Amino acid sequence: MTARNRAIDRLRRDRRLAEKREAIAQLAALEAEGDDQKEHPFPDDRLRLIFTCCHPALAPEARVALTLWTLGGLTTEEIARAFLVGETTMAQRLVRAKRKIKIAAIPYRVPPDHLLPERLRSVLSVLYLVFNEGYAATSGDALVRRDLCAEAIRLTRVLAGLMPAEPEVMSLLALMLLHDARRAARLSEAGDLVLLEDQDRGRWDHAEIEEGVALIGQSARTGHRGIYHLQAAIAAEHGRAPRAEDTDWRRIAALYQELARAIPSLVVELNRAVAVAMAEGPAAGLALITPLEADLARYHHFHAARADLLRRLGRLDEAAAAYERALGLTANAVERRFLRRRLAEVRAHCTEAP
Repeated sequence: MTARNRAIDRLRRDRRLAEKREAIAQLAALEAEGDDQKEHPFPDDRLRLIFTCCHPALAPEARVALTLWTLGGLTTEEIARAFLVGETTMAQRLVRAKRKIKIAAIPYRVPPDHLLPERLRSVLSVLYLVFNEGYAATSGDALVRRDLCAEAIRLTRVLAGLMPAEPEVMSLLALMLLHDARRAARLSEAGDLVLLEDQDRGRWDHAEIEEGVALIGQSARTGHRGIYHLQAAIAAEHGRAPRAEDTDWRRIAALYQELARAIPSLVVELNRAVAVAMAEGPAAGLALITPLEADLARYHHFHAARADLLRRLGRLDEAAAAYERALGLTANAVERRFLRRRLAEVRAHCTEAP
């Protein structure tokens, strides 16, 4: 039975790969039809195709999802997790987007320079989500997919070279570098997850941190405070702290509050609650997290964060239930091992309690 299931999975992967190759070939052909042989401003073929895919006639989420599926190397399941929707829902969105392209005969070609900004937001979203999937894989045996991280950083560097005056491009590059700098310290020698507060900061890539901090400084001087600037500023606060206890959590909580105003998001609110918990104590964080439960019921990071706050408050039975819920929603093997370990520790303390 196991061999049969593996064979079926392989056939499905091969079919998806063939479909993506066909889609990329069609994009390249359509783009070539509109090419007048003059030198193109895009020196990178993959980045050119991402701009081509992000057509404004499609809804923003649809164009990002379709580009991630076609060119980003992500599966429908991974894209669904990124958008916090079910796999069936995302599959339907992709089908509708492809149908609209066909019915409306949307031309797929790189727009002229003056129209690039209208696609930039979607392109940045694609690069951001590809990096996120690489930095914290939604499934599989590895926590980090280095190939995706490296490709997202490479493409963002190319884009920063093409559009050096765009503060959000340099901010996104800063954000990626500041996170990627911590990659080596996120796993122990045994391959287990190490939380940010417990990481050996000597293993961080300080050259990447310096570059990221410099880029966010350049972005700040423009006066623009976009969503990637604010996220990079948060990452920079972690990068600047020589020890975990030196982290300015009040500053981070304030930045998350500003980010929540710029882009209302339940995940941002969750992260703000965690920052408040670090600054003011677990009870303050739990008060902010609790109202989010109904909307984030299927988001494993919500339950893991709630479990940690309950554990710190000594509410061990509730913490165990929350860890179990997070474990049931997690597909990544490294995260599952971490959650099992925490769950076992909490249960052991429950048994010891009088």
